[in-house]
Amino acid sequence: MIPALSAPPPVEESPPDTRCRILATAERFFREIGYQKTTVADIAKTLRMSPANVYRFFDSKKAINEAVVARIIGEVEARIAVVADRPGLPAEARLREIIVFLHRDAVGRFTGHPRMHEMIEAAMSESWNVCRHHVDRITAVLERVIADGAARGEFAVEDPAVAARCVHTAIVRFCHPVLVVQCPEDFVPALDAMIAFLMGALRAGPRVA
Repeated sequence: MIPALSAPPPVEESPPDTRCRILATAERFFREIGYQKTTVADIAKTLRMSPANVYRFFDSKKAINEAVVARIIGEVEARIAVVADRPGLPAEARLREIIVFLHRDAVGRFTGHPRMHEMIEAAMSESWNVCRHHVDRITAVLERVIADGAARGEFAVEDPAVAARCVHTAIVRFCHPVLVVQCPEDFVPALDAMIAFLMGALRAGPRVA
């Protein structure tokens, strides 16, 4: 059994507060000892509650991990949505900022906390829908910026949805949590070169036969 992390004395809480405390404690365990070594009993002991009480809120450790990952990726989605809707900034500048942020966030979050990588791998293998929906939401933000750029005459694209998926596919190497951790020296081409290539493609528009 893993020693429990320190926790404040129990207090009367509403269900949402208890749920948040479970997630915060689980994330601390995932960061410090890893997803595989963490048990629901460890989380419960730290919170001074029974495992059965934890199961009132989450039916499995997998469900806890899904919720932790959803919270983390929700922060990322909220941040890029703010950039996407920033007034007065050209679409190209917003798109560049989003791509750079996605890369730096992945590098900082997962190389700085290697055990978080284990948590993400578990989510990708056990809870793919969480990851798939995240990809869809990221692509939707990219599409919104590209469509705005096309409307302003910055980009020459016929289908912003297709263009957004192409951009997302092109930057996966730079923001995929597994790749940025396992292959940190293998950024070829460099991110700046990839961004320049993508912006040139968006400005050029579709090739006419």
